[in-house]
Amino acid sequence: MAVSYDKLFKILQEKGIKKTELLKKLKLSSATIAKLSKNEFVSLEVLEKICQCLNCNIEDIFEFVQETKSPLLKQLIEEKGIKLKGGIYHQIQINFAYNSNHIEGSRLSEDQTRYIYETHSIISNKEETISINDVNETLNHFRCFDYILENVNILTEELIKEIHKILKTNTLDSLQDWFKVGEYKLRPNTVGGKRTTPPSKVKGEMRKLLKEYNEKENITFDDIIEFHYNFESIHPFQDGNGRVGRLIMFKECLRNNIVPFIIDEKYKAFYYRGLKEFEYEKGYLIDTCLSAQDKFKELLDYFEIEETTNK
Repeated sequence: MAVSYDKLFKILQEKGIKKTELLKKLKLSSATIAKLSKNEFVSLEVLEKICQCLNCNIEDIFEFVQETKSPLLKQLIEEKGIKLKGGIYHQIQINFAYNSNHIEGSRLSEDQTRYIYETHSIISNKEETISINDVNETLNHFRCFDYILENVNILTEELIKEIHKILKTNTLDSLQDWFKVGEYKLRPNTVGGKRTTPPSKVKGEMRKLLKEYNEKENITFDDIIEFHYNFESIHPFQDGNGRVGRLIMFKECLRNNIVPFIIDEKYKAFYYRGLKEFEYEKGYLIDTCLSAQDKFKELLDYFEIEETTNK
C-alpha cells in the first residue's frame, strides 16, 4: 500500500495556503514538505501538527491507496536518481526540451540541445550566433522536467507557478519590470489571434479549472487534453504558457498511468490547429496527441518498458 496526501493539497488550495507558508507556520523542514509532495511517509507528529493548523482530522489530509506508479515513471525516477547516461530519462530530457522550445521559436538544433544536456556547454560554427536566452530556456526546461517528476502526484496553482518560475528564470523576459516570473500575467495577451482571459480574471478561472479537474475520480487521456486546451485558453502567464502546459500534460499522463507524448515538428501544425478548433471539434487535437503518443510508444518499446493502458 502507498500513502497519498492529495486531500491535504486540495485543502491547502481551497484555503489559499502555499506549501512554503505551511512550512514556516509549523516550522517544518523542507525535507518534510518534499516527502509530502512525493507522497512518502512522514511522522504522525507532523500529521497532527498539520491537522491542528487546518482544524481537521487526519483522515481529511491523507489516505492509503493502491500502488499504481507506472513502469515508465519508476524508470525515470530511478535513472534520474543514479544519473544514468543513455537511458530513456536522458533521451526524453533532450527530446522534450528541444521540441517544446523549438515550437516556441528556439533556434537551437537537437544536437546542440543534446550537447548542452550532456556537457553543459555549447557548440556552433563560426558564422552562427547562439542566443543565450535559448540556452537558458533549454537548461531551465531540463530543471522543469526534474521538478514534475519530483511532484508528479499533485496539480495545484503553486506547482504550476513554480514550473513557470523555473522555466523563465534568468531569461530576457525575466529582466522586464512588467514580466512576473512565476506569477500570473499583468497585461492582456492573445494566442493565435484569439483573446485570452483578462489578467483580473485569471486567478479565478485557474482555481475553477483546477477544482473541476482535481475533483474527477478517474482522469482519462481526453480529460488531460481538455485541461490543456482550457489552460491554453486562459493563457495565465505573460509568456511560456505552451511549454508549461505541455509539461503539465506529460506529468498528468505519468500520474494517471497513461502513456505520455511529446509534440514535435511533425505534429506542430496539427497541434495548433487542434487548439484553435477544439471548441467546435475536439477530435483534431485528441487525434494529434494520440499520434504523438504512438510515436512515444516506439521509444518505450526500444527501452523495453512496459506500456500502460490508455484510459
